[in-house]
Amino acid sequence: MTEDITQLSAAALSSAIHDRRMSCVSVMEAYLDRIDALNPTVNAIVFRRSRTELMDEATTCDRELENGRSRGWMHGFPQAVKDLSEVCGLRCSWGSPLFGNFVSSADSLHVERVRAAGAIFIGKTNTPEFGLGSHTTNPVHGPTRNPYDTARSAGGSSGGAAAALATRMLPVADGSDMMGSLRNPAAFNNVIGFRPSMGRVPSGKGTEFFLGQLGIFGPMGKTVEDTALLLATQAGYDRREPLSLASEDLTLRGPAATRGMKIAWFGDMGGYLPFEPGVLDVCGKALGILANIGCEIDELVPEFDLPKLWQAWVTLRSFNVTHGLRALFDQEETRALLNPQQIFEFGIALSRSAADIFDASVVRTAWYQYLCTLFERYDFIVMPSAQVFPFDVDLSWPTEINGRSMDTYHRWMEVVIGPTLAGLPVAAVPAGFGANSLASGVQLVGPPRADRATLEFALAYELAAEIQTGNAIA
Repeated sequence: MTEDITQLSAAALSSAIHDRRMSCVSVMEAYLDRIDALNPTVNAIVFRRSRTELMDEATTCDRELENGRSRGWMHGFPQAVKDLSEVCGLRCSWGSPLFGNFVSSADSLHVERVRAAGAIFIGKTNTPEFGLGSHTTNPVHGPTRNPYDTARSAGGSSGGAAAALATRMLPVADGSDMMGSLRNPAAFNNVIGFRPSMGRVPSGKGTEFFLGQLGIFGPMGKTVEDTALLLATQAGYDRREPLSLASEDLTLRGPAATRGMKIAWFGDMGGYLPFEPGVLDVCGKALGILANIGCEIDELVPEFDLPKLWQAWVTLRSFNVTHGLRALFDQEETRALLNPQQIFEFGIALSRSAADIFDASVVRTAWYQYLCTLFERYDFIVMPSAQVFPFDVDLSWPTEINGRSMDTYHRWMEVVIGPTLAGLPVAAVPAGFGANSLASGVQLVGPPRADRATLEFALAYELAAEIQTGNAIA
């Protein structure tokens, strides 16, 4: 029975709970049993609450259903929130020893919405320190291991979320994405990640500023349908968030009609990006599926100054990720507890002027406008989700790819920066496994604000590919 419960999609689980075919108590027990069995090996879920408290809350949810009351589609769902977001009453460390004992006094905006939809928060999911780098490890909780090969990285920064989904320790999961943090771990763990359009999901606790976003929150799931359901819960206008988009219907209408659809394929961008041998071969499987469902695919090299785009990215990213942490950097005793990635970002940020930030924003705008011209000819852009397979869990980050040295801690993830800078919706979907039995994936990049259409394209791909997720053996 436990195995049956955790094998259900989130959509099917919701129906089973509301039809009273499964109790919230049995669902909670099944997921907690699975966490007990697998989490000690994978280390995806942290700050876990006591079983007694959680079972009591599940009992309350059952009583509410008996009385005809449902909180929402996630009624009684066990949920763990990425440890870069806050859950009232739970600890939040941001992966840093500076905040190891911090307890949140309020929910982040998207967490508010998940709570209102009926979820029971069981703990948090692991993340890199301050979310920097696509490798989930930190001095508070240690590394999250890839459930397909526990000697390998789960990616990041939503690595805990992705690994929890891959092992069926959660029905759905939230994440966030600046430099591929929903997309890279989706590829590494053979699950679905969705980076929404800029402003689709309100950020933080209503304290975000008016400058252009890079990092945003979004959903992960074992299926496209589950991912879309969670997005619909997270998304929508909130007056506390000045850049949030107007609410709109995100309900999937079915798989996209793909016959005759025009696709632009950005592979290694004419040799500009290095790839670990085998990664592009796995991506080729995804392209074959798209071709089989009627897509017409052209391989393109972006007609843009890509090194200039990278430099704009480095400037804007450093400005974003150091925001609010200057006091920690300025104090010698707290600076000593910041990791090398954060020190690197401060080094960049403090060397840039306001004019540099403006110039980088001009490049960013030009890149957006260039992609808009492509969308006049193409329905979607498809790109690899990662440049490497999951790497050694004890490695801080890949220092070279296929013989080419990486000059920063995050250069090995350059393939994901284009959609981020343009603020575009991206569905990260599994492409398959290499000869090494490690997973990789592709990004399905949609036109501006076309979140629902992008997910419907992902649904068409998922059905044709017959994707199987949530079957990792930790």
